[in-house]
Amino acid sequence: MGINRVVTVGQGKGGVGKTSLTGNVGAMLAADLVESGSSGRVLLVDMDHQGNLARELGYQPDSGDEFVRSMIADSPLPVIRDVRPQLDVVPGGPSLGDLSAFFGARTQRGGGSLDDVFIHQLGEVAGEYELILIDTPPGDRIVVEAAMAASAAVIIPTRSDDASLDGVERVAERFMAVRDRNPDLQLAGVVLFAIGSRSRRLERDVRATLQKVLGDAAPVFDTWIRSLETAAVDARRRGLLVHELEQAAGADKAQRIAKLRAKEEITDALYSRDPSGLADDYSKLTREILQRVVQLEQVEV
Repeated sequence: MGINRVVTVGQGKGGVGKTSLTGNVGAMLAADLVESGSSGRVLLVDMDHQGNLARELGYQPDSGDEFVRSMIADSPLPVIRDVRPQLDVVPGGPSLGDLSAFFGARTQRGGGSLDDVFIHQLGEVAGEYELILIDTPPGDRIVVEAAMAASAAVIIPTRSDDASLDGVERVAERFMAVRDRNPDLQLAGVVLFAIGSRSRRLERDVRATLQKVLGDAAPVFDTWIRSLETAAVDARRRGLLVHELEQAAGADKAQRIAKLRAKEEITDALYSRDPSGLADDYSKLTREILQRVVQLEQVEV
C-alpha cells in the first residue's frame, strides 16, 4: 500500500522535464506554505543516479552513498533540511545505480525487495510532510517500481515528440505492474512539457494522442509548461528555480542598464529577459496538482 501525499514523477524517457517539474512544483508549494504562515514542509526524493535535482536547487551534488546505505543497512534516509525554507531533499547520485543489481540478487536469494525497504524508510519520515515528490530515472525498472510502490499517485511529464510519447507507454506499463503490489496507486495525470506558447494545434494533437494511449486512465493536466530554453539554461546555471529566476531577471535588467550607461562590459547576464510566463505556468500547475492529489484522497475514502 502506498503512502498518502507521496507522488512519483516518472517517464520512460529522459529529458522530458521530470526533474524540473519535481524541483519547481515542490519549491513553489514550500514557498506557498511559508507565505501562508503554515509550518508544513515538502520533501523531494531524488532516486536518479544522475542527481540532477542538485542543479535545479543549487545544493552541493551528492554521491548517493548515504541513500544507498539507508536502503542496504537500514540507516535513516539522508535528509538535507531547508534547501529552501520548509523544503527538504533526499539527494541522489551515481551510487544509486548499484541498487538494482544489489536488490535483484537479494530478491533471488529470498531477501527483502527494494519496494519493502523504501516503503519502510520513507514511512519513517512521511508524517512530517504535506507532500513528497519522488524524481525517478527513466530506465531503471527496479528503482522506478519501488518509488511507485511507496506512492499514492504518479505524474507523467512528456514532450510532444514520438520518443517521449513512447516513454509514456513504458511508464504506464510499470504502473500496471506495480498495481498488484500497491492496488491503491493511481495515475494523477500527464503534464505536457516544453510546448511552444503559440502551439495550440500541437497541444491538441498531443492530448489526442495521449488519450489514445491512456484512454480514461489518466487526465492530461490543463496547465502545460511552455518551451523557454533560455530560462532552463539560466535556472540550472545559477541554481535558481523559475520563480526565483523571475525575481533575478529584474535585478539583472537594472544591472545591465547601469553597465550600459557606464560603458562597462556586460558579463554573466541572464539569457532570459522575461521568465514570468514560465513561472506562472509552474504556479498554476502546482495548484492543479494539489487539487488532483486531494481529489484522489477523497476517492480512496
